[in-house]
Amino acid sequence: MSSGDRPGGGSGNGYHDPDDPMSLGDSQHTIEDGPIIETSQMRISVRTEYAEHHSNPQGWRYVFVYHIRIENLGDERAQLFWRHWRIHDPVAGEHEVQGEGVVGESPWLDPGDIHQYNSFCVLHGPMGHMEGFYHFRREDGSVFRAPIPRFYLQAPPGTGSYLA
Repeated sequence: MSSGDRPGGGSGNGYHDPDDPMSLGDSQHTIEDGPIIETSQMRISVRTEYAEHHSNPQGWRYVFVYHIRIENLGDERAQLFWRHWRIHDPVAGEHEVQGEGVVGESPWLDPGDIHQYNSFCVLHGPMGHMEGFYHFRREDGSVFRAPIPRFYLQAPPGTGSYLA
């Protein structure tokens, strides 16, 4: 699989493993603070980074780390139990990735709680975008969907070949 959620989360500890894009060390390049989507229940925001030291533009490998922040704005406790991503890679085409939880977790969020995690995506081109949704389950068993805003993945200017 060339893209989507991967277990392991970001290191955040300053350690840099050259084989682990989640361990960026000093190689990170912040790309954007993405849009924020508010539903009546959850606020989801995204920040992305280009992982220069894990990318190989000559080999058409561009690695991006995304940082997700989920805040429970509702009055009920809810569990994130499913994710669905639509990944647009202009070189490799469209991909969908879905599965249980996020980075190996299915967190419960009480009202006012915030859950944050990092994951990464590998594209074959220097730009693309992602969007999708999470499914949440309330304690009474009811389920709701929270959209993940579209966010853009863009290697910095001068990085490898760019598409016209």
